[in-house]
Amino acid sequence: MHKEINAFIEKLESDLSAMNSEYLDVLNNQEDEIKRNISKIAQIIADIKKSLNSNNASLVFSYKSRNAEFRRLPPKLIVSLPSFNPQKINSEKISQLFGSLSALSIDTKHYFTLDSPGAAFSGSSIDTEHYITLDFPGAEFSALSIDTEHYSTVDPPIAEFSPPDNLLIYEPRVITKIKTKHGFFNELHGISCLNDDKIWVCGGCEKMRLYNLRGQQLKTIKTKSGKKPKDIAVTRSGDLIYTDEKERTVNIVKNTHIESVVRLQGWRPCYVCSTFSGELLLVMNSDDNKQTKVVCYSGSTEKQSIQFNDKGQPLYSSGGYSNSKYICENRNQDICVSDNGAGAVLVVVVNQAGKLRFTYTGSPSTKGSFSPYGIATDSHWYKKRIHILDQDGQFLRYIDNCHLCIPWGLCVDSRDNLFVGELVTSEVIQIQYNT
Repeated sequence: MHKEINAFIEKLESDLSAMNSEYLDVLNNQEDEIKRNISKIAQIIADIKKSLNSNNASLVFSYKSRNAEFRRLPPKLIVSLPSFNPQKINSEKISQLFGSLSALSIDTKHYFTLDSPGAAFSGSSIDTEHYITLDFPGAEFSALSIDTEHYSTVDPPIAEFSPPDNLLIYEPRVITKIKTKHGFFNELHGISCLNDDKIWVCGGCEKMRLYNLRGQQLKTIKTKSGKKPKDIAVTRSGDLIYTDEKERTVNIVKNTHIESVVRLQGWRPCYVCSTFSGELLLVMNSDDNKQTKVVCYSGSTEKQSIQFNDKGQPLYSSGGYSNSKYICENRNQDICVSDNGAGAVLVVVVNQAGKLRFTYTGSPSTKGSFSPYGIATDSHWYKKRIHILDQDGQFLRYIDNCHLCIPWGLCVDSRDNLFVGELVTSEVIQIQYNT
């Protein structure tokens, strides 16, 4: 519902922007025509003055007035400006669309057991039990029982919740560890799930390797140029994508055949992801390292460029080869970038239209600086922990109990298990953090 409302509002804004551009074009055209006429009149006046000052009678006799031409003013524009006609909101219909919430019901029953009829009320002669039944959405509570004998003893209620899907578990756990062939001088820095059982990895050499969850290497692909890939991703159809920053290309691997789908000039391709709709989102830096932008490609065709906010300010930091900006698309189809460059250490999230939704610079409990090196959630490498956010950028929790050592690349499978690449140990660790 929220997404549909946002889409409708964005359509209205887009329609209004289109009408504004159309109206502005008409006004600009009319202004240009008026300026041309003013220029012509000024030239005619200059010619007349020149004729008068020349004492050349033939010029005076050959003069023809153009007053009639310029008496015709430009047509007057009659514009009906658009107006928004809000409809009365029917709260009842909205409520029906959302559904209903059952009421809180409290039923209290009192049972008194007396030693004998007419006995006095004292702690020693009364056994009192209170049973409270709560009908509460999403939870079932056991009865609250109080036995009274001189002193009250209370058994606290035990809550049994029926959790929603993907509820965060209390303590994340490591499911699998995969040892790769990367090492200290060939650090692992990119990972991407092919499916729930296989994962691609890349690092400081020209080889990209496919592993299963048992740690077996299934395939090795070398880059076309022989240079190391900057980043990797997997398309919806299962093809491997990699960026070659030195060659300025984005390449797709089909079986063993490598094809360059994007070639850049003046820009270097860096980090990449494949969207749910099958398009590519590419982070690129300018050759002078002064600009960074995100570009959406459909095949080899550029569809959209995202670089500035509504105030014309850069959304992303600029910087050189050492600055990382991993990118992913979340299930809202928002575009998320972990920006760790030129003093900017944050996560930047924009919607499909490229409008800034929020930035995240660390939770309130984060001590010290925040340095993201990967995005699926977000990793905090030197603090050896992972931040998990909700779709609106609200901090949910850390994963800091899995003994991570410099977490770098991140990705998730279809079951929302998290895969973490460790820079130095070169292990890929599979972590379950929700139900």
